[in-house]
Amino acid sequence: MSGLHIPLAGPDGIRTDHAENLLAPNPSEMTLEGTNTWVIGTDEVVVVDPGPDDEAHLQRVVRHLGQRRVTQILLTHGHHDHSGGAKRFAELVGAPVRALDPEHRLGGEGLAGGDVIEVGGLELRVYGTPGHSFDSLCFWLPADLAMLTGDTVLGRGTTVIAPDGNLADYLRTLDLLRATAEELGAETLLPGHGPALADPLHALDGYIAHRRERLDQIRAARASGARTPREIVEIVYADVDRELWFAAEMSVRAQLDYLDRL
Repeated sequence: MSGLHIPLAGPDGIRTDHAENLLAPNPSEMTLEGTNTWVIGTDEVVVVDPGPDDEAHLQRVVRHLGQRRVTQILLTHGHHDHSGGAKRFAELVGAPVRALDPEHRLGGEGLAGGDVIEVGGLELRVYGTPGHSFDSLCFWLPADLAMLTGDTVLGRGTTVIAPDGNLADYLRTLDLLRATAEELGAETLLPGHGPALADPLHALDGYIAHRRERLDQIRAARASGARTPREIVEIVYADVDRELWFAAEMSVRAQLDYLDRL
């Protein structure tokens, strides 16, 4: 390959030939450096995940766009750190908000797997990828051989199964993304948090293996007498910062639900 699609470092972290991110100022244990707001296109653009309801961030995105016209605002899912600023950003740029969940749509059509978004000669193909949340979507950018993954795959660490998510769905999603990435020749994953991943198959194999390993660890913890999510976290996530144990408990609850349904 020519290397044109390898993500490059920019002032906000990541850009490819037709995608660039502006990092929202909401760093935390859960959001890593912050939410990646993605601008896709050249003269006409779509904006993916405006981020939280932070006026300074939204105004900075508007200034960065300059004379470029935003045709649509797309949400990978409805969690506040991705969607909280969507309504205000729509007011600023005069564009509709499209999402899988009707609660987060504004002045436009819905969004679902199989849809194709066209902007300035580019395509974004929509994939339904439930699991982290019930309404999670990923967007394939063929021109850059890149997949925007929202919170389904992060640039660092692993994804938490949120209360509105489902582990069985998530495992199916990872298998789908792995097969899709191989079939399409994906070169880059562009996540909702953290850096780009330049080896999609390796990243997805790691995610799948990690999930299977955690399930085995939880089975073992239960066999040793642990019963509550907290007791399991204390065993399985003993090497994880205690400040993240609340997130670990969410994942454990999702994994217990999955195991109990087998």
